[in-house]
Amino acid sequence: MDGREGHESADTGGADRGVTRRRVLELGVGALAAAAVTPEFLRGGSRSVMNAQADVVMKRIPRSGEEIPAVGLGTWQTFDVGSDRTQRTALAEVLRTFHRLGGRVVDSSPMYGTSQEVLGDLAVETGLISDLWVATKVWIDGQSEGIDQMQRSMALLQRPSHIELMQVHNLRDVEVHLDTLEEWKAEGRFDYIGITTSSDRQYGAVEALLEAEPERIDFLQINYSLAERASGERILAMAQDRGIAVMVNRPFAGGRLFGAVRGRPLPEWAGSFGCEAWSQFFLKYVISHPAVTCAIPATSDPEHLVENMGGGRGDLPDEATRRLMEEAVG
Repeated sequence: MDGREGHESADTGGADRGVTRRRVLELGVGALAAAAVTPEFLRGGSRSVMNAQADVVMKRIPRSGEEIPAVGLGTWQTFDVGSDRTQRTALAEVLRTFHRLGGRVVDSSPMYGTSQEVLGDLAVETGLISDLWVATKVWIDGQSEGIDQMQRSMALLQRPSHIELMQVHNLRDVEVHLDTLEEWKAEGRFDYIGITTSSDRQYGAVEALLEAEPERIDFLQINYSLAERASGERILAMAQDRGIAVMVNRPFAGGRLFGAVRGRPLPEWAGSFGCEAWSQFFLKYVISHPAVTCAIPATSDPEHLVENMGGGRGDLPDEATRRLMEEAVG
């Protein structure tokens, strides 16, 4: 599914990524890829796991000081597979590999079809249910309707009494839901609450909330990438100034970035900060922004997962290099 990044997360097809499992090995994508494709790693060998997690980039959540990995996993479209056993088996391997590579943050929504149910079932099946840092959303009008939806979402995620982050999806009935979210956070059902958007049409409303009620918001989820930089002009700085963590959706701009560089080699200087694939180039640009806490690309392909996780390891570009990255993509 080329460019299958959807409303809030990202994934692309193999042709745009230009890296197959064989090619990963040929290129030698550091200890990350090597560990990820060895039999020992796939069995969960302790040495492989330790090597794969050695230089994971961690980011601090401003309100608590908790650190989380800078690259997480979205579930839009990719986990919406219903009861299909073949696809669930493949996704279970994606989830296992994600965890072995140091991943923890997973993001979903009731808008994403069966994604919450599939994620919850596979988290139990793989034994990872207590190791994941789980975020989802409320996406409905009305207080009682929101309560019912959140209860159902948490049950589907196999975390009925507690998840890490609950967000108001696309600001839908945001003032009503924030009241409930604050109550539930005080009761210990969530660690953090937030708001989301993936459209510049809502940036004005986001700015208004950050200006008027920043203390109510722990996380802002928003689109940001080399192809969609508008949120970086003002909103990301506003969030940083107000101690609000930023989770980035659409880090590949719906797959458009891969189309923009198709057939082009990575700049040689990208190797200076550990990039050996365009996906890593795109992700390192996103997570190197000082306001960004985490990015959530989505994929159902283990090879793409390995590449993506490489974007959250090792060195990050400095400000001057970020300008070069912008020029390289155009």
